[in-house]
Amino acid sequence: MRMPRWDMRIGIHTGPVIAGVVGKRKFTYDIWGDAVNIASLIEQAGEPSEITISETTLQKVNEVFDIESRGEM
Repeated sequence: MRMPRWDMRIGIHTGPVIAGVVGKRKFTYDIWGDAVNIASLIEQAGEPSEITISETTLQKVNEVFDIESRGEM
């Protein structure tokens, strides 16, 4: 049986965040901050089955990964 394909978009931004545990009975771990909000906007502007990164992240990883520019967004 063949599994259905998942078309995912991923957005990555580098920056400070605040992390913490949420809940009194059932605990979950979450992060907040501008970096999370920017990553979310980048993800929404991305293409299915692609990873989209910000300029800030590009500056940190461009020597490690082969990156294809999508132009300005």
